Amino acid sequence: MESLHPRVRIIWGLAGLLSAVVAGLGVVIVDAFLFSVGQWLALLAFLIVFSCVVPYTLLRYRVWRFEIRDDALHLERGVFTRVETAVPFVRVQHVDTRRGPVARLLGLSSVVVYTAGSRGADVTVPGLRSERANALHDRLRELTIESEEDAV
Repeated sequence: MESLHPRVRIIWGLAGLLSAVVAGLGVVIVDAFLFSVGQWLALLAFLIVFSCVVPYTLLRYRVWRFEIRDDALHLERGVFTRVETAVPFVRVQHVDTRRGPVARLLGLSSVVVYTAGSRGADVTVPGLRSERANALHDRLRELTIESEEDAV
């Protein structure tokens, strides 16, 4: 099984930091417009959320794995609930590579695999070096084409 690039922890940590800021601002808004709860509660909300984000990000990185097998892309992830997903190549509709602004700064990309069938069944492999994401994208595309030829 292959793990993600360690820099993905920075992206996840920044997302968690943003959540902590939103939690703090939410308390400030409640204090200003609804009822007085005290400004110190905003700082407390920020600290509580942020203190949860750090270990969660580290555990999330430690658990996230993926592997290309003969018949499918296999993913393992999840901190509280472990999720194992197998995406059969015959179900793959198309594959995209995404590079958001923060990911680009860090030299990372995500590969998104769109599948046939139920809505929301798409999977994303985040936190890959751009070269690795391109290679994974190309390999998944090849295996999808091969599986279509075998099915006919």
